[in-house]
Amino acid sequence: SGWSSIMLCYETYQTDSTDPTYNPIWRQGSFVLPFTSRLGVTLSSTSPWNSDSVSLTHLLLSGLLLLGSVWHWVYWDLTLFLSSRFIAIDLFRVFSIHLSLSSILCLGYGLFHVTGVYGPGIFTSDAFGILGTVRPIKPTYSISSLTTFSYGSIASHHLVAGLFGTSVSLWHLSSRPGPLLYSTLSMGNLESVLSNSIPPLQIASLVCSGHMWYGAATTVLDLYGASRYNWDNSYFSLDIECRVKSTAWTNVPDRLLLYDYIGCNPAKGGLFRSGPQLQSDGIVQNWTGHPLITSGTLPVTVRRMPAFFETFPVLLIDQSGTVRSDIPFRRASSTFSIEQTKVKLTLVGGVLNRKTLNSAFVLKSYLRKAQFGEIFSFDRSLLYSDGVYRTTIRGW
Repeated sequence: SGWSSIMLCYETYQTDSTDPTYNPIWRQGSFVLPFTSRLGVTLSSTSPWNSDSVSLTHLLLSGLLLLGSVWHWVYWDLTLFLSSRFIAIDLFRVFSIHLSLSSILCLGYGLFHVTGVYGPGIFTSDAFGILGTVRPIKPTYSISSLTTFSYGSIASHHLVAGLFGTSVSLWHLSSRPGPLLYSTLSMGNLESVLSNSIPPLQIASLVCSGHMWYGAATTVLDLYGASRYNWDNSYFSLDIECRVKSTAWTNVPDRLLLYDYIGCNPAKGGLFRSGPQLQSDGIVQNWTGHPLITSGTLPVTVRRMPAFFETFPVLLIDQSGTVRSDIPFRRASSTFSIEQTKVKLTLVGGVLNRKTLNSAFVLKSYLRKAQFGEIFSFDRSLLYSDGVYRTTIRGW
């Protein structure tokens, strides 16, 4: 609680929220802020659920928990925690008390906070991370909602789990296990009770890491960025192609264009390269444009770089996947060079809209940039960006 409050204050001070489109919090290396934003906490001072009030309450909670631990350390021999037969801590009763408190907290979170009865709701977004905002969630109780991308199941899960845990804790407080079950599960052994709490934590950590890496409703694109499978499966580029069939390139959402850039791929940057993504390629200034490439009279596209490649040859392929042109390593023996195949590039949308490039030197530069998805211009001088890709909060 104390660590999260201090980190939230630090990230609130360090984070630049003036450009959520090209400079979102997940590119700035924020760790705690996306999790608090997922719970409905905002940076606006007008909302009662702002980062300042939440960090202050967590700081007060950490102090109260510290005082409570000292109180429990001194008054460990209360009758409430002791067995009536001998002087020893009744671990079964202690477990029942903690289960009831955690279940009531789970039930209250699903009943009041998520649904918006007394709380802001949670952060939700669409499948492409464009329309993200905080809104109350109505619980859904159906088999079809039991997916990782259902927001209604979040509220219903907390309601069902809270009610079930509360009823079980009341049953544990009002009854005692038999001698055989008590000895079989070693309920009187402190080491056994503590070791039994490790598997539930391991299961919860596996579920959390799986949702983070593969993507889920609890890890929206607006707060955590794209997953590596979005790039591997051409998730955003295919949606952009569908959009431009009915609208102009200038009407494509800027967030969708930023997602379709390899620098936003958490698998592209190494986990042990310290620093945010802004220190790799810099701060995004503008979208340069989408390249429309022709080899003679045939439209071609640049083969995009896979996530785990540091270097990749520049290959221009047609719709059937046949290589039509390239930038050769050995120019003396080349037969598909861009000069020989008369490659032209026209940028549509962005700041260089309808600009055609014919110069071989400039053309090769933009073809290499097209390997990384959409082409952007960056400011690398402000943060001394070194060009080495780093992972996002999903990787951490």
